[in-house]
Amino acid sequence: MNERFGGYQNEIYLHGLGGAYPPCSTDATKLEASAQQVLGAGPFSYVAGAAGSGATARANRAAFDRWRLVPRMLTGATERDLSTTLFGTRLPAPLLVAPVGVQSIVHAEAESASARAAASVGLPYILSTASSTSIEDVAAANGDGQRWFQLYWPSDSDVCASILARAKSAGFSTLVVTLDTWTLAWRPSDLDQGYLPFLHGEGMAIPFSDPVFRGMLEKTPEEDMPAAVLRWIGMVTGTDRTWDRLPFLREHWDGPIVLKGIQHVDDARRAVEAGMDGIVVSNHGGRQVDGAIAALDALPGIVAAVGDRIEVLFDSGVRTGADFAKALALGAKAVLLGRPWVYGLAHAGEAGVRHVLRSLLAELDLTMALSGHHVLADLGPDSLAHT
Repeated sequence: MNERFGGYQNEIYLHGLGGAYPPCSTDATKLEASAQQVLGAGPFSYVAGAAGSGATARANRAAFDRWRLVPRMLTGATERDLSTTLFGTRLPAPLLVAPVGVQSIVHAEAESASARAAASVGLPYILSTASSTSIEDVAAANGDGQRWFQLYWPSDSDVCASILARAKSAGFSTLVVTLDTWTLAWRPSDLDQGYLPFLHGEGMAIPFSDPVFRGMLEKTPEEDMPAAVLRWIGMVTGTDRTWDRLPFLREHWDGPIVLKGIQHVDDARRAVEAGMDGIVVSNHGGRQVDGAIAALDALPGIVAAVGDRIEVLFDSGVRTGADFAKALALGAKAVLLGRPWVYGLAHAGEAGVRHVLRSLLAELDLTMALSGHHVLADLGPDSLAHT
């Protein structure tokens, strides 16, 4: 029998009998407000903020509300199997821990805590290039867990190749290349406070520990941090790549390559033509282009165009188990979860991340059950109504 993720609710109730309660809310839509009470103004705004007026972030949530699940009865959905397979590897559920940078501004244990939590739940952990912890230390924390590496593409080819080699050596199996953040968007929530964590040396552990990058500096980051920070920022921002540069990544990565930030059907087709293994339909949680299309609105057309030729993953705006079900019904093979688990990290470190992940898995499992679905393949467009 497959794991019953929904059993987490019984565990919570039983602990409640003894006076023990979850480290933060089981309602992921409430975590942003409670995290604001435990984080400083700068770190909170950096995590929660969006581009411009926030219209894209709002559109992401509104798009989920326009789709409604249509439950079916008497389907015998007592047993469910949420497992799926990505790139030949079985996952217990279609949930991946999305790459989020500079976790040191949220909790002292940063990526080590979230990597341990992901492994303990059996979910793939995607490490951001903007990590506050080195590649090797995150791999050690993640242990036998599945781990992917997200790349902010450095303009220096030798540095890029070195970082990719380190990730591969440390057991990261899949490369996720973020395309939509080659320069930072206009983000008023950060600008109003003059807050950018990288300028304080946060989120710099990967370049600062890279031998090729260090070899380019006149002084080590320990001796002259501002100069090292500016050198790195200049290397990962300000240069937009083109499709003809993708072969470089294939040359330096022999595992699956996934392009993150796809929102247009033609870009999805080009990813297929370029021989990529997967795409993430994503608008970076509304953090990059104000007034952009909701990621969920882009998903069905992209799935229809390329879903039989490439793995289509999804993120942006996901907050509930029902959101997972809706994205899966619209054709996503798996879903990346971002901000909610970061808020869990802020509340209680590793335990907070684990709680949020288990809560979302439980909610997805129970949503599947009560809407009459046994396996993920049961979910399809006919599981939904558009309002």
